[in-house]
Amino acid sequence: MAAAARLLPLLLLPLGWVRPGACTDPPGGGWLAGTVPEEPRCTVERADASLTYSLFLQRFAFSRPVILGGVTDNSAFRALCTREKLLAAFGPFPVRLSTANTYSYRKDTLYFFGDNNFTEWGPLFQHYVPPPFRIPGTSPAYSFGIAGSGSGVPFHWHGPGFSEVIFGRKRWFLYPPDQTPHFHPNETTLAWLQHTYPTLPPAQRPLECTLRPGEVLYFPDRWWHATLNLDTSVFISTFLG
Repeated sequence: MAAAARLLPLLLLPLGWVRPGACTDPPGGGWLAGTVPEEPRCTVERADASLTYSLFLQRFAFSRPVILGGVTDNSAFRALCTREKLLAAFGPFPVRLSTANTYSYRKDTLYFFGDNNFTEWGPLFQHYVPPPFRIPGTSPAYSFGIAGSGSGVPFHWHGPGFSEVIFGRKRWFLYPPDQTPHFHPNETTLAWLQHTYPTLPPAQRPLECTLRPGEVLYFPDRWWHATLNLDTSVFISTFLG
């Protein structure tokens, strides 16, 4: 039992959970800042709390992504997602670490994402305020994640959804359904950014932006997207299925 109680902090040591000698959490929730450089370019449209549901359906829901700012207040949820609070609440529980591909597995860029046990994580999710918009005929499902700097998910697509950054910075790359990106499925997003991205002509570059805490990205159905965590990041996605 003692070994099981230590499983979570031991598994996540590579992701920068532990700050030796720290007794209180510094700004940023106690999560480590990364060394991956940030690109200031942002080509994804932004909207604020003045965006109405009807306008969301008309302009974004079925056609293009949008970054939402100020549409919810998740300060209470954020306060529960500091490194100290999460370790205190969930440290005894084993978790399954994920990898997006064999390449990232070999490079040890594992992270905790999805497969959330709602019996254990339900009390935390009860404090999350999801974006106020829905797609008709869908219902929401949460997926909570913690990821180290340099990790991410390579290009893929699925149904529509929202993704909110709680701590850290998360860079997104997006292509519409009819524009399949050039990428190797067994290559990390960081490797793609370093090797393939610089060779792309401007017309073939994706929509992209770096999200900061409190910002929410909406992506429509079947849009290609890849992510790169610049810092140790805490995030939650609301998938609409």
